Amino acid sequence: MAVGARKGPFSFTYVFASFFGAAMVAGAFAYYNYKFSQYRFIDFKETILYTKKDIFQPVDERYIVVVYSSHMGEIGKALGALASKERVLAIDLYQKRRESDKRVIYLTAGTNTLLKIIHRFHIREVPSYFLIKRQNDKGLYKQDSKIYLLEVQ
Repeated sequence: MAVGARKGPFSFTYVFASFFGAAMVAGAFAYYNYKFSQYRFIDFKETILYTKKDIFQPVDERYIVVVYSSHMGEIGKALGALASKERVLAIDLYQKRRESDKRVIYLTAGTNTLLKIIHRFHIREVPSYFLIKRQNDKGLYKQDSKIYLLEVQ
C-alpha cells in the first residue's frame, strides 16, 4: 500500500468497531432486562388481602412486606424493629387475623392467594421480608429490594 493511500469505507477496523458497538448495546439491553425481571409486581386490585375486619387497600408509597407464620412463634419484636423504617404489611401464612396498629398492618388471605404470593416473590423460608414501592395509583406495587430473612428471637 502506498504512503498516503486512504482506507476504504469497509476496512476491517470500521467493521470491527461497528460490530463491537452493536454488541455493547445488545449486552446493555440484555442486562437491563435481566435486572428488571428479577423484581416482581403485586397488584392489590387482583390480590385480595384481609385485615382483621376489612379488605386491605394500600395508601402509602412504600411498605415492607413480611411473610411469616404466627404458628412459628412470637414475631412482634422483629416487626417492631422493621416498622421504625417503613410501615409493615405482615402476611400471616397461618391465616390468623390479628389487630393492626399504626406501623404494622396484619394481613391474611385464602390459601390460593398466599401460594401465588409465595411463588411470585420466590419466598423460600419464613419469616422473610422485602420492600415494595407504588408504581401507580391503581394499586400496582413493584418489589424494590431483594428478599431478606428476618431474625426472630
